[in-house]
Amino acid sequence: MSLTCKEPELRFKEFSGVWVEKKLGKVCEFTQGIQISQTEQITYSKEGYIRYLYIRDFFTNNFPCFVKDSYPHKIILKNEIMMVNTGNTAGKAFMGKTGVLSNNSFKISFNQKIINNNFLYIFLASNFTQQKIRSFFNGAGQPHLGHKNISILPFVHPKIIEQEKIALFLTAVDEKIKSLTCKEKLLQKYKKGVMQKIFSQEIRFRASDGSEYPPWEEKKYGKIYTFYSTNSFSRDNLNYVNGVIKNIHYGDIHTKFSTIFDIDKENLPFINEDIKTFKIKEESYCQNGDLVIADASEDYTDIGKIIEIINLNNEKVLAGLHTFLARPNKEDMALGYAGYLLQSYKIRKQVMRIAQGTKVLSLSSKRLSDVILNIPSKPEQTKIANFLSNIDEKLLHVKSELEQNKEFKKALLQQMFV
Repeated sequence: MSLTCKEPELRFKEFSGVWVEKKLGKVCEFTQGIQISQTEQITYSKEGYIRYLYIRDFFTNNFPCFVKDSYPHKIILKNEIMMVNTGNTAGKAFMGKTGVLSNNSFKISFNQKIINNNFLYIFLASNFTQQKIRSFFNGAGQPHLGHKNISILPFVHPKIIEQEKIALFLTAVDEKIKSLTCKEKLLQKYKKGVMQKIFSQEIRFRASDGSEYPPWEEKKYGKIYTFYSTNSFSRDNLNYVNGVIKNIHYGDIHTKFSTIFDIDKENLPFINEDIKTFKIKEESYCQNGDLVIADASEDYTDIGKIIEIINLNNEKVLAGLHTFLARPNKEDMALGYAGYLLQSYKIRKQVMRIAQGTKVLSLSSKRLSDVILNIPSKPEQTKIANFLSNIDEKLLHVKSELEQNKEFKKALLQQMFV
């Protein structure tokens, strides 16, 4: 029996009236995929054969398989919805592929005069529906959904014409998110490529009068920088409001902060109140031009990652546990250059080679001192830093726009669905 529900918070003005709630199993049918032996599968397209769709095929086209076109009831079309039954992605919904579904997934069929496929897909893929689906899984073993569970999922919907308009609008938002995601990836790829060419000296900058800059010099890390140990004060409460001294945590170097660190663009917490009872050497405070180096990691790709501080805005900042500082000995390093240089493949390769440990990797300042750095003249350093900084600014703008659109979609889903 149908139940009436209250209207959504946000609605197109031409629509009114309550939405209808039904169990999903009352409006949909679920067709399990089929297990087909690998001996019956081929890896190339052939007449009389059709794509055999594993879950991976909704993520990548790199491993196509084909089977005889003998399973008409197990075929899913591009505009139909598939849902994963078991495993880490259980309950995830996908669209966009045509073929025979493998056995760990099922097709969702429904009357398209009553239910719009994109509206139902958006509903199933939404965070609030995914949370309900996860509640079906027990704590032990692999997550398993099952037709019985998905059948009792409450599904609230308006008439088909309103579903179509909501789906069209949210699909446009998704396209914007997809476009921005693609733009971010392309910028990241461009940055990586151009950095490789710059730091291998495949491309060089010239002075404003067109003349060439002097050849680059190879210098040991320890000849350019002096290393300082840091502190291990607590920041358990992550207080971002009140305090005197702020704290840079090694985990944030791995996951949060930009390599070129500007305190006006990053959110740093204060160290807890017990800092007042300790005497801190002046040299322990971070300075503009310092490198804060993460000396511990479980992953080679993160060990020895750095941030270069270019602006502290007169704030008092300490680097914390599992970090140490590298401070330039002379004023022949342009602010911002080292942050990019130390991301380059040649330097990262050297750093990974000197890391020690098995489960947890560590890095000592003594071993880091022998890493060879390529140092151009200061004017060329400045040009390199400015050029790469401009790319980072574009990336930051795209990332910000992407996050805004994701939040916009999230808010829409919360207000446009009951």
